[in-house]
Amino acid sequence: MENLEHSLRETAAYRIANEIADEDVELCRKIGEHGLKIIQNIAATKSEGETVNILTHCNAGWLATVDWGTALAPIYLAHNGGIKVHVWVDETRPRNQGGLTAFELGSHGVPHTLIADNTGGHLMQHGKVDLCIVGTDRTTARGDICNKVGTYLKALAAKANQLSFYVALPSPTLDFTVWNGVKEIPIEQRSDEEQSHVYGITPEGTRGWVNTAPQGTSCGNYAFDVTPAEFITGLITERGICDASEE
Repeated sequence: MENLEHSLRETAAYRIANEIADEDVELCRKIGEHGLKIIQNIAATKSEGETVNILTHCNAGWLATVDWGTALAPIYLAHNGGIKVHVWVDETRPRNQGGLTAFELGSHGVPHTLIADNTGGHLMQHGKVDLCIVGTDRTTARGDICNKVGTYLKALAAKANQLSFYVALPSPTLDFTVWNGVKEIPIEQRSDEEQSHVYGITPEGTRGWVNTAPQGTSCGNYAFDVTPAEFITGLITERGICDASEE
């Protein structure tokens, strides 16, 4: 009897997990469809053969969600549809999630360039970015978004250079219990070692940590930051695109 109950619980758990995964796939696919329209509109302003350059931050693709991702879903659909796109991929130190994004884009055949986190503003100044799309871990009732640290600076640079800054998110990311993201969302601080060391592969093919900071240096490893709603052009959801506002 105990084995039967265990088997039934296991079957039920797999069924529910599959339902959740399928729901996530559909949410992200719809986000991709709505975000695709933004990229199509920009492509329509380009001369024949010109590329749409998109900047993103952190990893918001199929490694983070299922099959499509959020911020990358519109990019995949644009590429699949024959639009020439190129993605500037922020490395997103110190966890280097940009490497994950580069792996995804490379696997899908999407042209991309991995850049240092502080390069985005320079590229915007020189007309090398047409659009910013990022994901979010948490979105407040008034439209603030909490994403990997460095997102806020990209939004500021986009605003200064009159560029659109969109955030792609499924509706479960909305937290209507939080209003002011800057004041109310606690920011995780991770270990000093992540900041002071780089994890990578040596020329010999082995993996290991390399210390890049002076011995005994104290590190401030803030994992996230909050981008206020006024710096966000719009939220791309599975239901469509809306303003980053309470309404």
